[in-house]
Amino acid sequence: MIDHAFTENIRRVLGKHFKTTSEEIFEKSDLLKYINLKTKSANRGSKSRGSFANLYAIYVLVEDYIAKEFHKKGDYSKYAGAVFSDLFRRQRRLPFGAKLQNHALNHRMNEEFKKFFPTCKFTPIMRDASTNRYWINTNLLKVTVGRQNYNLAESIIGIIDAYIAAKRDSLNSFIEACTKLKELMGETPEAAETYIIEFLAPNVDARLFEIVSFAILKYFYHEQFVYFGFTLEEIKKEHLRLFKTGRTNANDGGIDFVMKPLGRFFQVTETLDVKKYFLDMDKLERFPISFVIKSNDSIPSLRTRLEQGAKEQYVVDTIVRSYMACIEEIINVPRLKECFQTAVKQGYLPAVLDEIVKQSKVEFNYAEDADPSADDEEEEESVTGG
Repeated sequence: MIDHAFTENIRRVLGKHFKTTSEEIFEKSDLLKYINLKTKSANRGSKSRGSFANLYAIYVLVEDYIAKEFHKKGDYSKYAGAVFSDLFRRQRRLPFGAKLQNHALNHRMNEEFKKFFPTCKFTPIMRDASTNRYWINTNLLKVTVGRQNYNLAESIIGIIDAYIAAKRDSLNSFIEACTKLKELMGETPEAAETYIIEFLAPNVDARLFEIVSFAILKYFYHEQFVYFGFTLEEIKKEHLRLFKTGRTNANDGGIDFVMKPLGRFFQVTETLDVKKYFLDMDKLERFPISFVIKSNDSIPSLRTRLEQGAKEQYVVDTIVRSYMACIEEIINVPRLKECFQTAVKQGYLPAVLDEIVKQSKVEFNYAEDADPSADDEEEEESVTGG
């Protein structure tokens, strides 16, 4: 078992519930070990990627199990199962869960658990696709030590609650740091610049990387303009404006940012899996896309690797060329840093910080005026348990 900073919190919760047998229970439970692996980012600050989707899939099912008091009485094997829409709505009302999709409940959590524990006989989440009913596998909720049987349900809820609290504290610190840096901008602009640059590192949470990339590019393009119009008489000067199309990791067809008035599409990614790139292109009927890639590799190197991957996958030169022609621009981390320095020289450092704070509050469901119920209604039509 891998110990990390948050492991001590897990032990603390288990000790509260199980006293002297807590360590043996921890050692015997694959589900607790899985949760331990998924909570490594809790004490690493706001840069570390959070692991909410799979944890929340466990959380809502165990919570349903407890709500029906199966941890105390009754025969769970006779239970009709939790309704998908109830589970889905609940996980998106949890902190940081406002835009989670159905993938973890349906297969991703099970697939990842199997990858980590290939010899385990039990699948954590059971599902009846015909009725959209779900169950937690109780074999993973129960541990026997000596002759005593122990139920882990309440301790699992306690552990994930502690993880949520730790990640929320990290985000609060991040928001406060950005706000303080903006207040001290006149005295320490270099500190603000360094702080933002740090969020372009490989270990940064994918959502924060996308947010910082957007803030930088928005103000990099802000002073650029084109002449645009439908007739010669109507041509006028228009500044380039970048818009964020929605939450990160959304099923948006490969569009993270869109630029007016040119109609350029941007996709932010941290992978060089060519299948993912070409899938995005196919979703948009091979409309050109600019890729913002979380990589320090040179732009020619990235393009070469993508072309090599295309050749391996498609073989035919005509098809390879058609896909490669859809890559309008590649923006890597060094290029983002150059764009940031340009925006800073133009006086947009405070605006970049403001944008990062604003988008972070929206992304992580931080804003006090957020209405999670509105999000539920917006997404529920397009996301099903199937």
